[in-house]
Amino acid sequence: MEGEGRASRARSSGLPAGGAGGDCPGGAAPLPGSSGSSALLPAEVLDLDEDEDDLEVFSKDASLMDMNSFSPMMPTSPLSMINQVKFEDEPDLKDLFITVDEPESHVTTIETFITYRIITKTSRGEFDSSEFEVRRRYQDFLWLKEKLEEAHPTLIIPELSSHKKQGPGLLSRMGQTVRSVALSMRGVKSRPEEFMEMNNFIEIFSHKINLIDKISQRIYKEERDYFDEMKEYGPIHILWSASEEDLVDPLKGVASCLDKCCKATEKRMSGLSEALLPVVHEYVLYSEMLMGVMKRRDQIQAELDSKVEALTSKKADTDLLTEEIGKLEDKVECANNALKADWERWRQNMQNDIKSAFIDMAEENICYYEQCLATWESFLTSQTDLHLEEASEDKF
Repeated sequence: MEGEGRASRARSSGLPAGGAGGDCPGGAAPLPGSSGSSALLPAEVLDLDEDEDDLEVFSKDASLMDMNSFSPMMPTSPLSMINQVKFEDEPDLKDLFITVDEPESHVTTIETFITYRIITKTSRGEFDSSEFEVRRRYQDFLWLKEKLEEAHPTLIIPELSSHKKQGPGLLSRMGQTVRSVALSMRGVKSRPEEFMEMNNFIEIFSHKINLIDKISQRIYKEERDYFDEMKEYGPIHILWSASEEDLVDPLKGVASCLDKCCKATEKRMSGLSEALLPVVHEYVLYSEMLMGVMKRRDQIQAELDSKVEALTSKKADTDLLTEEIGKLEDKVECANNALKADWERWRQNMQNDIKSAFIDMAEENICYYEQCLATWESFLTSQTDLHLEEASEDKF
């Protein structure tokens, strides 16, 4: 499946069709994973504490819409599940489309939470209907992510990087943590070279994409500050012209130019928020998720290594160990093959997405500067012609 993709590609799968806000999903209905649309949630929203509930997820995102009405809304992550998302299973088929939208608040005597409407449209024969509509709460998406990672530990599954209350119990989590720490302490003795290269790539990519994300956010903030300041100059020049009879036309001309530049700047900010910021932040999330994928692959490898070591030292029943080793070898091979196949797909999509985002942004910048330059050149030309005409009249 195409898991990445600027606002048009993401994974889809099935989520049980329990109630629209149920804590224990059950039944069957399509539900997307998410990658592609909507806007960038800040890290403090994505990295939720266990005490935060679903309402806070939405309320923090909604607060982004309270920004200055003259400026475009700061984007939230393509993984935020708010807004419309189109999902395509195969790039050439385009026969599975899923929309995640209409967040809705639910208040009960016990809790307050948000659900999202999910509409699936498809022409595939394996579905009972061509269209489905269900509502699911935020934690259901996280439940789906956990189940997908359990079933496919080395597949690159796009989703939210969050921690919620629902999940394994305390003892179960402690057991998993102890096991993971023990395996990591033991280390991987025979990691293939190609996975060493993958790991090095992920570390470098993570550093660079996080840096790009911070710089992009700072550029957007500075652009907003510039826009907020510039939009005040037009009215100032209009007021100024009321007290300067000899400068009425030039001052109003300057005000007009400023107004046009403000509109161009606003359009440029919108382009930045739609073409670059969501894509960059999406891959910030991917960098974190890729580290988890590599860690799970290494844990499977480390488990095999420990069994081989035990067999070599004859610390346990050799027949049982031989059987376990055979199963683990198959598991490692499947995990490695799945990761290698998904890795190539992910890298290609990543390169296309980021390249396209920067090209789009460059084109937006060129258009912006050309428009502003033409505006001021037109004004200066008109003023020059007016002065020449006045000088010619004075001469005669």
